[in-house]
Amino acid sequence: MAINLQHIVHANEMMKDVIYQTPLQKDPVLSERYDCTVYLKREDQQIVRSFKLRGAYYQISSLTAEELQSGVVCASAGNHAQGVAYSCCALKTKGVIFMPITTPKQKVAQVKFFGRDYVDVHLVGDTFDDAYALAKDYCIQHEMTFIHPFDQEKVIAGQGTVALEVMDAIDVAPDFLFASIGGGGLISGIATYMKQVSPETKIIGCEPSGAASMQAALMQGHVVALEEIDKFVDGAAVKKVGKKTFAICEKLVDDIVSVPEGKICTTILRLYNENALVAEPAGAMPIAALDFYAEQMKGKVVVCIVSGGNNDIERMEEIRERSLIYEGLQHYFIVQLPERAGALTQFTMEVLGPEDNITRLVYQKQNNKPTGSVLIGIELKSSNDYDGLISRMNAHGFDYSKVNQHAHLFSIR
Repeated sequence: MAINLQHIVHANEMMKDVIYQTPLQKDPVLSERYDCTVYLKREDQQIVRSFKLRGAYYQISSLTAEELQSGVVCASAGNHAQGVAYSCCALKTKGVIFMPITTPKQKVAQVKFFGRDYVDVHLVGDTFDDAYALAKDYCIQHEMTFIHPFDQEKVIAGQGTVALEVMDAIDVAPDFLFASIGGGGLISGIATYMKQVSPETKIIGCEPSGAASMQAALMQGHVVALEEIDKFVDGAAVKKVGKKTFAICEKLVDDIVSVPEGKICTTILRLYNENALVAEPAGAMPIAALDFYAEQMKGKVVVCIVSGGNNDIERMEEIRERSLIYEGLQHYFIVQLPERAGALTQFTMEVLGPEDNITRLVYQKQNNKPTGSVLIGIELKSSNDYDGLISRMNAHGFDYSKVNQHAHLFSIR
């Protein structure tokens, strides 16, 4: 079926006694910063702390009695799994859930909590796409129903109820609406509803720079699979978007912004410190994208969908590091130091500025060699101090390599 307004209205009726109608809140901090009126749709306050419950419940509740008896299977990086788990428990049907091994522990624990005795969880592979392939195989072997995280019509219609609630709660139609894109289910549902009730509203999709699969598909004119992705924004780190969601986005989404992972981290920290809001990376991404539209938004009404708040506290150190690197305050080098006493002291005295701070030091002694390799992390007080740091290293003859962008940097502890 082709998704339309009536499907989303029906989904809303089916779920009105199950999901929370999450608040639409004017945010004074963001409104002042961007000289406009910014509203946050707080899906981080949904029952499972993300919008994913909407699509999962609507899809599963629409199954036949025979299909419910056989049970359902899904693959998810975390939030869809929680939605499926909650729905399985509520509808008393068996669920088997495949999640990447890299899924934050907090999300895995929540899946088990919401699913109770109705779900089994399998941690497999490094990415959503790995989990997806194994889930599909399991589904076929056991003759169960697959609940797709984004590329099924009723899943899309369920996610579209977010936009229905926005329009019910707002006095004036928004000029801009920002929403995250992973596989495309949320923005497809939102765009379908908004373009029928408020066609002048600009729908802006937001993808992580390291997993911009919808942009790649739009550039090619068809769905493509990215060879590699940055898995940090786990709620939106998808190698390939859906065929159905691509077709909708191609027609209805006005623009897509690619948001650097480091910028998302800065936004997570600012939301926590300034807005008392805990957002996961995918949930913070639309707010991080506002800077790209700062001039166009002045004096306008803007809605950002905070799609989820399932952030693992154990990730906060990495979030802070990624933010500092993006802001130009944290830098990593491999420095060759002479194999003699006092070499490190010389480096700190001659190279570091008065407010520079060593945040990481990993030294590898190499026998019978005149120098040893040191991984050193330096936090600056201001990004303007970087050129001076480099000049002093060069002036004192230290051999170094910059490794801020090394793929394994955040795994070195």
